[in-house]
Amino acid sequence: MALDHNDKSKAGVWKSGRGKGRATPKGRQLDDQAWDEVRILLGDRSLARDLLIEHLHLIQDKYGHLSAAHLRALAEEMRLSQAEVYEVATFYAHFDVVREDEVPPPALTIRVCDSLSCELAGAQALKSALEDGFDPAEVRVVRAPCMGRCDTAPTLEIGHNHIDHATPAMVRDAINTGDIHPHIPDYQTFDAYSAAGGYDTLKELRRSGDWEDVQQKVLDSGLRGLGGAGFPSGKKWGFVRGNPGPRYLAVNGDEGEPGTFKDRYYLERTPHLFLEGMLIAAWAVEAHRCYVYMRDEYPAVLEILRREIKALEVAALVEPGYVELRRGAGAYICGEESAMIESIEGKRGIPRHRPPYVAQVGLFGKPTLVHNIETLHWVARVCREGPEILSSVEKNGRTGLRSYSVSGRIARPGIYVLPAGSTITDIIEASGGMAEGHVFKAYQPGGPSSGLLPASIDDVPLDFDRLQPLGSFIGSAAVVVLSDQDSAKAAALNMLRFFEDESCGQCTPCRVGCEKAVKLMQADTWDQPLLEELCTAMADASICGLGQAAPNPIRLTMKHFPEEV
Repeated sequence: MALDHNDKSKAGVWKSGRGKGRATPKGRQLDDQAWDEVRILLGDRSLARDLLIEHLHLIQDKYGHLSAAHLRALAEEMRLSQAEVYEVATFYAHFDVVREDEVPPPALTIRVCDSLSCELAGAQALKSALEDGFDPAEVRVVRAPCMGRCDTAPTLEIGHNHIDHATPAMVRDAINTGDIHPHIPDYQTFDAYSAAGGYDTLKELRRSGDWEDVQQKVLDSGLRGLGGAGFPSGKKWGFVRGNPGPRYLAVNGDEGEPGTFKDRYYLERTPHLFLEGMLIAAWAVEAHRCYVYMRDEYPAVLEILRREIKALEVAALVEPGYVELRRGAGAYICGEESAMIESIEGKRGIPRHRPPYVAQVGLFGKPTLVHNIETLHWVARVCREGPEILSSVEKNGRTGLRSYSVSGRIARPGIYVLPAGSTITDIIEASGGMAEGHVFKAYQPGGPSSGLLPASIDDVPLDFDRLQPLGSFIGSAAVVVLSDQDSAKAAALNMLRFFEDESCGQCTPCRVGCEKAVKLMQADTWDQPLLEELCTAMADASICGLGQAAPNPIRLTMKHFPEEV
């Protein structure tokens, strides 16, 4: 039926006549002062859609939170819907969204890591002491997932300053002295690296190199992806190069797997070894641009990379803007390569359904090569020193080297570069043995995704393909050692709480499964048949590796530590 335009009772909200209409459209109105503040912050920066998260960081850093008025103004400035800006801002843990009727958080936030290594070192007692010792109106104390400092547990971040082996007294000293900014460690700068022959290999390849020869060299070395998946590194190059451009390279620096800190270790010491490996890989696939995605928990590394990428530009090794540094915002799921790509594009870090794979349809819908920080570190060394640097090392039938992040109940936590065929016995020995007064009981071979294995399984090489028959895997080689003073049941619960917090929420098996698992695991006696049924549903139906691997701690604890559950 056609609308009778003379019938005022059937008109919509935009009515004619005095006092009968709405002076403004629906929704939150634009505040001129907030808009001016956002425009001043952005300056002459690009308003490209993929920079949304970077611009949210600008506001968060300046004001300590994201007000509704500032989100509305940013949406206006970037020509995005308010809903789009809001859903991105609320997805990430490091953004504090504050509505008009809410009180902003205090100026100072202390994040106390409560992942397994810090839990073993007394993180809960530390957090309780801090909560009791400070006025919550002035200092906010919150729990946080792994900060990649498991070798100095317990650790916390006050502002952007990390305090290792933290105590309440150390926190009070930091507050009293205003020590809330990142401490930049001594590292090899561009000048020092260049003076030692750095970038000579890249320059030679750019002059007269054959990318297929370099690819073969990487394949001959046996190098596999060291972010956890373990795919042969050289093969990726051919897959990406075989697709029409423009192509991109995305570096996964979101080292969020609890127990892992190897990438931070290398970047805080020799960042240019990684950067040269990245530029060699970019040359091999003719990448149009490189994106380095670095977790927000590494403020010192972010500053190092800002400085050294600028140094590359000044030295004319790369064009300005060829390497873009993108800052994560506290989301473990962005370690999954397609979720990372979504985040680089300024969206929520939600894993994509595959196929298509990122080598075909990656960043901005174009072919994308994704590598981990440590992988590119070894690419540079293989190209400089030859594939033998890895392929000539053999132990227990395995070839190559691995960087093991080792923490927990050992004498000397840290990074240990050992043969890939090393067993947990070798790793504990390299770490100075067990801590005084502790007897080896169990270990996490590759982050919480790998579950727990008992001390009796001490003769299996911690390498790719060797732990799968045991229901585990090496992942990022994040080794956490437990002793006779620890509970396997409590450790498994710690792992599942982490997965519950970090699930992106996209798929029901993972989102609901982790929550239900945590509730079931808090019982004095586990309902093992029900937990096994839940594990099967999660492993079979989850979209990405988070939900698929989350059952591992449950299953392995029931199998190897039945007396505890």
